[in-house]
Amino acid sequence: MPASAKDSAPLSDPPARARRPRVSAKGEQTRARLTAAARTLLAGGMSERFTTRNVAALSGVSHGMCHYHFQDRTDLVLAVIADMRPEWILPLEEAVGAPGPFAERAERVVALLSRPEGAELSHLHSALHWHALHDARIRECLEGEYRRWRGCFTELFAVLAEERGGDVDARLLGEAVAAAVDGLAAVESLGADVDSGPVLRTLIRTLAAGA
Repeated sequence: MPASAKDSAPLSDPPARARRPRVSAKGEQTRARLTAAARTLLAGGMSERFTTRNVAALSGVSHGMCHYHFQDRTDLVLAVIADMRPEWILPLEEAVGAPGPFAERAERVVALLSRPEGAELSHLHSALHWHALHDARIRECLEGEYRRWRGCFTELFAVLAEERGGDVDARLLGEAVAAAVDGLAAVESLGADVDSGPVLRTLIRTLAAGA
């Protein structure tokens, strides 16, 4: 039986659908280049040069195209914050969330946090804190990221609470460890010779034993 017009119409669909991902991929590539350029400027301590025009120039994208993807430099900073998440929050969530008893998960967390953060990431955190002081949107976003990061430690001690029948203040203990990690990171950023691994391991074990 000859195919009707209705039956044959879908034959023309695949080319149309195939074209859309290519356009979207190009846009994502442009956004990625702009975000990478923004990271470079922020990590380089160039807050005075952090403008949409300079980000566009560094990425080889027109200024107009930069504003097509990002309304202003605040949007660029927010994109950088999201871009950093797989480097410091997601690995911690995976270390805590993977199966195992409290002691095993705690050891994964200590091993992860004992790795050097890297100069670029350290400089980015400093730059983001500076911008957060001057921009409410950035401050709100960064607070949300740190809340999510601190929540990992609460989740870790929630495992301990479950093992002990619930008689553990997981949030209080988690916040204590998170504060200690922040303090160690600040000390290490100044070049102090501190072996954070044993310090964190001792702290977590002590808190767990006394909980």
